[in-house]
Formats: sequence, C-alpha cells, structure tokens
Amino acid sequence: MNSTELRGTWDQVKGFSKELWGELVGNEHAFYAGFRQRLIGKLEARYGLSRDEAEHQVHESDPHD
Repeated sequence: MNSTELRGTWDQVKGFSKELWGELVGNEHAFYAGFRQRLIGKLEARYGLSRDEAEHQVHESDPHD
C-alpha cells in the first residue's frame, strides 16, 4: 500500500465518521460533507489519484456546484 492509498483509506474513515455524526445529530451539511470526503478517499485509494485530482473529479461531477 502506497501513501496515496493510505491517505485515501484514512479519508474514507474520516468521511464515514462525519456522515455518522451528521446522521446522529440531524445535521445534513455534516452528513453530505462526510459523504463527499469518503468519495474522495475512495478515488484516492482505488485509482491512485492525488487529493487535488480526486477533489476536482468530485467537483466536476456534482450537479449542485
């Protein structure tokens, strides 16, 4: 496992915890921020993208931005 995959896995863990927290307290913003972070982490880990590249991919595919 290289550093990009490790960082991606860590971002997935952080994103999941934000999602869970947002769901527990009823905060939709925290929930979706966690979902976005988890998605970025998956792109980093699976495809070896840098954080900036993964964020760009997610931003480009988001119809609400």
